Amino acid sequence: MKFHVRHALCLAFLLTALLTSPARCGHPDRVVDFNAGWRFSLQSEDAYSKTHDDSHWRELTLPHDWSVESPFQENLEGCTGYLPGGIGWYRKHFSKTVSQDELVYLHFDGVYNRAEVWLNGTRLGFHPYGYTPFYFDITSLLNSSGKDNVLAVKVDHSRYADSRWYTGSGIYRDVKLITTNKLHVPIDGTFVTTSITSPNQASGEIQIEIQNKFDTEKQFELTTTISDDLGAVVATETSTCQVAASATQTFHQSFAIQSPRLWSLDTPHLYTATTSVTQNDRVVDRYQTRFGIREIRFDPENGFFLNGKRTAIKGVCLHHDGGLVGAAVPEGVWKRRLAKLKSAGCNAIRTAHNPASKEFLNLCDEMGLLVQEEFYDEWDNPKDKRLNMVEQHDDRITRGHAEFFQEYAERDLKATMRRDRNHPCIIQWSIGNEIEWTYPRYRQASGYFDADASGNYFWTPPHLIPEEIKERFRETPAGKYVLAETARKLSRWTKEMDTTRPVVSNCILPSVSHVTGYADALDVVGYSYRRVVYDYSRTHFPDTIVMGTENVPQWHEWKAVMQRPFVAGLFLWTGVDYMGESHEDWPRKSVLSGLLDTAGFEKPSFHMMKTLWSDDPHVFLCTQPLADSKYQLDPASGVLVGKTSGDWERRTWIWHDVNRHWNYQPEEEIVVEVIANSDRVELFLDDRSLGIKSLSDFPDRIFKWLVPFSAGTLEARFVECDVTHSDRLSTAGEPTEIILSSDTDLLRSDGKDVAHIVAQLVDADRNPVRNQELEITFEIEGNVTKLGVDNGSGITVDEYQSDRVPTHQGRCLTIVQSKRTPTQAVIRARAGKLRSKPMTIEVK
Repeated sequence: MKFHVRHALCLAFLLTALLTSPARCGHPDRVVDFNAGWRFSLQSEDAYSKTHDDSHWRELTLPHDWSVESPFQENLEGCTGYLPGGIGWYRKHFSKTVSQDELVYLHFDGVYNRAEVWLNGTRLGFHPYGYTPFYFDITSLLNSSGKDNVLAVKVDHSRYADSRWYTGSGIYRDVKLITTNKLHVPIDGTFVTTSITSPNQASGEIQIEIQNKFDTEKQFELTTTISDDLGAVVATETSTCQVAASATQTFHQSFAIQSPRLWSLDTPHLYTATTSVTQNDRVVDRYQTRFGIREIRFDPENGFFLNGKRTAIKGVCLHHDGGLVGAAVPEGVWKRRLAKLKSAGCNAIRTAHNPASKEFLNLCDEMGLLVQEEFYDEWDNPKDKRLNMVEQHDDRITRGHAEFFQEYAERDLKATMRRDRNHPCIIQWSIGNEIEWTYPRYRQASGYFDADASGNYFWTPPHLIPEEIKERFRETPAGKYVLAETARKLSRWTKEMDTTRPVVSNCILPSVSHVTGYADALDVVGYSYRRVVYDYSRTHFPDTIVMGTENVPQWHEWKAVMQRPFVAGLFLWTGVDYMGESHEDWPRKSVLSGLLDTAGFEKPSFHMMKTLWSDDPHVFLCTQPLADSKYQLDPASGVLVGKTSGDWERRTWIWHDVNRHWNYQPEEEIVVEVIANSDRVELFLDDRSLGIKSLSDFPDRIFKWLVPFSAGTLEARFVECDVTHSDRLSTAGEPTEIILSSDTDLLRSDGKDVAHIVAQLVDADRNPVRNQELEITFEIEGNVTKLGVDNGSGITVDEYQSDRVPTHQGRCLTIVQSKRTPTQAVIRARAGKLRSKPMTIEVK
């Protein structure tokens, strides 16, 4: 990594560009999709024997999550969403012919969790962590005839409450079969770094591992060709090389690109490095590395810079489940969600609290989204899966990855980085999340949790100076593990793999972390719900780069960043509602703080952040009875004010209750709220003006009117704008029809592509009905897979794997997925006597 020390230790992290797709080789069989043709059974009986009878097992195509296929059950654990775990077995029969010069690898992108793998009855190995890639060389175990190979995978998720959120169960990410020459680039064996040397030129270096599995030394030509995203060749480099027998050697090639097309948020240009290994004019291996050219820099004075331009990080945290699909999330589900978040001005994702899938990172590369990739939620000591913080329960089902951390941490971290270090989207490596809770001396040293402590942890700045905190820390015993030592170890491993990006961690007790060596192991210190520490850190630790790495989705959090250029940005909790973290709160099955709900529908916080993060004109209208609201009418001024003065500055995760309809009792006093990025907004009822209001009069950035209800159409419009920007709500009658809409009418026949079909109740005038709910049944014809149903409500516990679901705000969703044959799918919806018109989706 290049550290440029400027004045107050400005820390600069230049460049890199990175690999987003696994190897592809000279012959088309190097990487083969190995997801089809599996058999599955939920059973505890050992089933690794080649002769085990699996003829009656269920046939399926991966990825697969068996937990989400089950009904929600109140007697299960809320921490993981009231869904079960168990032990599952997967088996696959296949043929594979291998020449004497070839090797075959079996690659898993993610299995949750505690996976054991056998081939033809021989155990290949054990992989406990559910979020990291792993692979095996299976060459010697394949049948020489090429026929009758049996692969068996045991997934032991019987400790199903081993996390604080929904994890899913099974082989929930892609499986690949990789065939190479014995002289080859190993899996994830390249690393591209670039730098912008002038406005018209970029230079780069590709680090290439070559593995020689022959028993003799091999000589070869190593050629790398760089192509842009239009397919034009922009650079080529060739070297003559040799590798000793049974050895692996790393080679370096340099290149220059004229007039480079930079990877940025708005123009995420990508390049491909195609590396060929040639012997006697024959290409024996070919490997492709996708990367982007961009420059990143973090500065303690002015935050984050992308390609030399200060760029505020407008981020959200995301867990890995996709609502009704559980953890086995099709790419199209992520693409819809990420596109919506980006439309709101979001430019960054934090993968909370574990590495993401390869597919997810590919999308971020292609869509222009920055990524903070996180490794762990717990290190040496376990967290309480039900109550967060330090462990307070001690039962088998909640034993998490901490018990494997000492043995597996380094290999998991480095395997993740090898896979992901070529992604231009990744700008930070996060080694941990709120780790301080698991080391009790941190909590005690903070001073917030003393019996006589005054103030609120969330809103009160540290009341102890650093020296006092440090002294309190020294007075407590260290315990078996020392947090700062583990942090230094993780940081060292990270930098052994990549020095082009900073190491960060999400610190929940930063006033302690700053003085105990923990923060010293980090390049950027992330604050978890501690915006009140920004100024404290600026005073006491001015050379430290800081940012919010977990923040509530409210205006006051972004305001704090806008007022402080030294804060690089933030990550809101969270971008999308996710299952879990609902201990003893049945029927709530998910966390409700997302900008989008589990069905991917926008929530009020989405619209607030869009008005803050996006320059596109935007207005959003919602309502609520005065009696149910957070407001009261000030008798002196006649304006609406908060029942508690300044309460908007202390709102946390959940947006206050509002309605997206205009249906009330005649003359009922209704608060009309408008969220807009306009200086002035005018409200109308049936084209009768109810007055113009100015944003400057509302410190919470929510325009407000008190309106006696009268049926009609309520409309909020920008004032003094060349183009009309407005939002409207009309009084709806009884539902008379169901309207279907889809994000696409054409699917690829690849067995992966998906369509999201939304059903909306409407009245006779086709006004959306959002104040009444009906159970909708979807009827789907055609050779497609029905993935399930959802309405976005966090308290609906109807089965996802169904064809029927009650509406929420008058709407619901189903997702269909293509198979590998062309077809025409016809979708209908019904609710009692109500019917939709048929919707047709072509699969080609």
